[in-house]
Amino acid sequence: MFRIGSGRDSMRDHLESGGLVVYPTSTLPGLGCLPITSGLDNLYSTKNRPETMPVSLGVSSMRQVEAIVEIPDFLDEFLSAFTKGGITTILPAIETMDPRLGGDNVAIRVFSHPAAISLAEEYGPITATSANESGVAPECNTEIAAQILGIEYFVAGMCPNGLGSTFVSLEKSDDEIRGWRLTVMREGVIPRADVMRWWTNPT
Repeated sequence: MFRIGSGRDSMRDHLESGGLVVYPTSTLPGLGCLPITSGLDNLYSTKNRPETMPVSLGVSSMRQVEAIVEIPDFLDEFLSAFTKGGITTILPAIETMDPRLGGDNVAIRVFSHPAAISLAEEYGPITATSANESGVAPECNTEIAAQILGIEYFVAGMCPNGLGSTFVSLEKSDDEIRGWRLTVMREGVIPRADVMRWWTNPT
């Protein structure tokens, strides 16, 4: 699963020391680190990504972030209406986080790819940003993506490429029928029209 000569203990040590791993998702190869300062420093430097552009956290289920973000009662129903992994949800943070993770609003993606799910289950929430330098087209093969970025650790796999996940922001609002306001921030693999159709008529 990992690079030759590595294993679970080696991967844990690598990630806990701020290391990066490239892994497959249902859309594009992901670049993962633990949500710690050293990992984020490494990730932003490797991607040459402006620190004003936050990255998402990938999880095996929303239960992994119950202590991190506020989760609406309807969220499971909402996410289950679409292709798993196709929606990234921006939710209010319970406590302000590193600005590179969104600060007061954190983007969460529930993985659908088995390898990504296993990674999150084993090591906890990891960053879910594309494994490419900012402004450069991503590769489909995780090993090639890792080589280009100079990253030793990767989970082997091919990705369909194309569009990334659709980003949806949910903010508390007394003016809305569910007590939350939904905004499509970035259209991706799930069309904006499909999201809004569910939101206005979930049944």
